[in-house]
Amino acid sequence: MTLEMTPVVLTDSAIDKVRELLESEGDDTLVLRLGARPGGCSGFRYDLHFDTGASVTDTVVETGAFDVVIDERSVGRLMGSVIDFRDEGLAGAGFAIENPNETGHSCTCGKRG
Repeated sequence: MTLEMTPVVLTDSAIDKVRELLESEGDDTLVLRLGARPGGCSGFRYDLHFDTGASVTDTVVETGAFDVVIDERSVGRLMGSVIDFRDEGLAGAGFAIENPNETGHSCTCGKRG
C-alpha cells in the first residue's frame, strides 16, 4: 500500500489570509496557484497568485476553503512544504514557505545566511 503525500500544507493563518484575499476579489471560483522555479544561490523563487482554474496536468490540493493548484514541474520541488502567513507588525507581513527541498545551496556572494 502506498501513502500519497500532500505536496503542500497551509497553516490556519495562511488559509485565513488567502480566504480574506479571495473574498476581496469577489470571485469564488478562483484558485490559488503555487509554483516553484530554480532561483540560483537563493534557492527557489516562489509564485503565488489567483488563477481561474487547473489544467489536466496540475496537482490540486484541497484546503476545505479553496483549492491550491500546482503545476507539474513544481510538485516535486514543493513536496513536504508548509505555507504560513506571518504578520510581524512593523517588520512586515507576508507568506513564508518552509521547504525541506531547499538544502545544500553553495552561495559565494556572502548574503545567504
